[in-house]
Amino acid sequence: GIISRQSICTKDDVARPVLRDLPVPRPHGKCFAHRSELKQAKRIVVKLGSAVVTRGDECGLALGRLASIVEQVAMLQNQGREMLIVTSGAVAFGKQRLRHEILLSQSVRQALHSGQSQLKEMSVPVLEARACAAAGQSGLMALYEAMFTQYSICTAQILVTNLDFHDEQKRRNLNSTLHELLRMNIVPIINTNDAVVPPPVPNSDLQGVNVISIKDNDSLAARLAVEMKVDLLIALSDVEGLYDSPPGTDDAKLIDIFYPGDQQSITYGTKSRVGIGGMEAKVKAALWALQGGTSVVIANGTYPKLTGHVITDIVEGKKVGTFFSEVKPAGPTVEQQTEMARHAGRTLASLDPDQRGEIICCLAELLTEKKDEILSANKRDMEIATVSGSFSQPLINRLSLSSSKLNSLAIGLRQLAVASRDSVGRVLRRTRVANNLELEQITVPIGVLLVIFESRPDCLPQVSALAIASGNALLLKGGKEAPHTNRILHQLTQEALSIHGVSDAIQLVSTREEVEDLCRLDKLIDLIIPRGSSELVRNIQRAAKGIPVLGHSEGVCHVYVDSEASIDKAINVVRDSKCDYPAACNAMETLLVHRDLLRAPIFDQIIDMLRSEQVKIHAGPRFASYLTFSPSEVKSLRTEYGDLECCIEVVDSMQEAVDHIHKYGSAHTDVIVTENEDTAEQFLQQVDSACVFWNSSTRFADGYRLGLGAEVGISTARIHARGPVGLEGLLTTKWVLRGEGHTVADFSEQGSMTYLHENRPVPQGRKI
Repeated sequence: GIISRQSICTKDDVARPVLRDLPVPRPHGKCFAHRSELKQAKRIVVKLGSAVVTRGDECGLALGRLASIVEQVAMLQNQGREMLIVTSGAVAFGKQRLRHEILLSQSVRQALHSGQSQLKEMSVPVLEARACAAAGQSGLMALYEAMFTQYSICTAQILVTNLDFHDEQKRRNLNSTLHELLRMNIVPIINTNDAVVPPPVPNSDLQGVNVISIKDNDSLAARLAVEMKVDLLIALSDVEGLYDSPPGTDDAKLIDIFYPGDQQSITYGTKSRVGIGGMEAKVKAALWALQGGTSVVIANGTYPKLTGHVITDIVEGKKVGTFFSEVKPAGPTVEQQTEMARHAGRTLASLDPDQRGEIICCLAELLTEKKDEILSANKRDMEIATVSGSFSQPLINRLSLSSSKLNSLAIGLRQLAVASRDSVGRVLRRTRVANNLELEQITVPIGVLLVIFESRPDCLPQVSALAIASGNALLLKGGKEAPHTNRILHQLTQEALSIHGVSDAIQLVSTREEVEDLCRLDKLIDLIIPRGSSELVRNIQRAAKGIPVLGHSEGVCHVYVDSEASIDKAINVVRDSKCDYPAACNAMETLLVHRDLLRAPIFDQIIDMLRSEQVKIHAGPRFASYLTFSPSEVKSLRTEYGDLECCIEVVDSMQEAVDHIHKYGSAHTDVIVTENEDTAEQFLQQVDSACVFWNSSTRFADGYRLGLGAEVGISTARIHARGPVGLEGLLTTKWVLRGEGHTVADFSEQGSMTYLHENRPVPQGRKI
């Protein structure tokens, strides 16, 4: 083979420190079973297809794209991984150079012999690929070297042909050279020697692990990966990955995980616009590498969709491209679960309201009958979570179930069963558009809901019952801290659904799906509802692409104690708002006190009560200024403590309290305590929050307590649903028009009909 060093490195380069702990080496020969394990990959080959490296006009390199790839490879190399690149691009780079030289030469000759007027008639002859490769190799390597130098990384060029793998001595030499380069922290950049390589031969030898011809960079990357005992091969092309039919066809679906033996179920399209391989060649090479012990991902390197960093996304285990695995999961994929839920959900929506109510009542009965089994599973989760030390105390508190909680759940579900009889198919509006042309607006399910919740397993039956009542399909993704509780609650839910044959309508996602991956299923999921910490909600809102998110990111709730407040009411409301369940999103986080109360007995009694309840107090800036020895000053007035802590701040008036709430609150729940009705009404009117209360605890901001039966969460959004979201918030509408052959032309100037648009009464209980 032709082996040349294109860079020189010093001892300091070789010994540079890594930026992160090294991935743990693993025995070669066993591929990674799941995407999440790709983080452990230490030795990685990145194969860059011609379509990735070259511009759209096929003359020259896509420099911006190449710079991003180099940055990602350098990042992984500096983490302590061993990176190898198999690259195309020499032919395109050489074609650009040769075209330039030919045009320049022609222009000089024609200028000398024919004058400037004939320059427009110049044409470039067809360029032979081997000549282009010979002209482009040095320039391509110089570009790589210049880019990697920006990250203090050395590179080396290696050109190979098929003979370098079939000749035992050359194969050993190549292997030794590559290992030595990796040992010295050098990134080998490998390419087929296209200047001398013979024409491609058929794929007849892509069988078994001992023989594979080097006919393109796909086969080269696969052979190299097995030869070097590589952990991961990332093959970048100009398609998202492998599809079950040619990309662009109506029913084509991207295959997330591809297993050996599945190739009979797919059909291949045409090859890419450049290069000599196609998807079929990539799949055969990938399966060959997989059989040899290397995990493979085929992905799009021309238009990365997620963070713009396709290589690092793949190594981090994100759902990018097609992952080749030898291990089939025991159950359905999340995409299959979603399809199952959607199909069964349509049947659920078509049931009579009484039938959906029967399912909910059955679930309520099962929560009572199976109480001991549920609490036993919950106890196991609590013990594991406590011993692990990985979870905060507020999160563990939310994880806990009790007999009283289960009883309250069952009561709420029975209330919901009654309410569900007047949900799906309810007529909201009737209009007589014209003679014999009647319009109705009716309620319908949203479709497929994805509810992601952490801790709080009592959320599962609540949300399930609401989905049943509203006729929606449901995907549930619970936290890793409550697997046993979630599993038994989901089993009971499916048992209840089975009485009317719709057990698949509610699915529990128990695979290793990352939340970010679920949030990208925009063609399968219609609404995402997060239930958990503000960090979880913010992460989901950022990750959701094309799917609306219903929820609130924080619960910074206020109680304002006015100058005309009752002492008893103030103490009771503040105590309940903060101490009843401090981990809840509707717990008080900031207590606003009118300035006139600072020297009054009511203030001392509130402080004494909070201290007796062991509430840690943080002083707002203004409150701190009144005190000689103050509690710790608050770091932020927008803090959601989720524990027995709160902030106290002083205001001069009700209006100042409103302004403070609008500036620092989260539009969740805010309360005024006062005996002055006019002041209270002004507060209720002016505060722009989902829930605004007078002389009552923030803890009433709950679907069950407000008579909704249950809730999927509390929304601070202003579109679709706001506040505790119960049954109504999970319905949308559609318009139904009944006519007798009416056309728009009938209502034109030349037509015979006129619009009436008369509102018609809606009979009580009217259903479509």
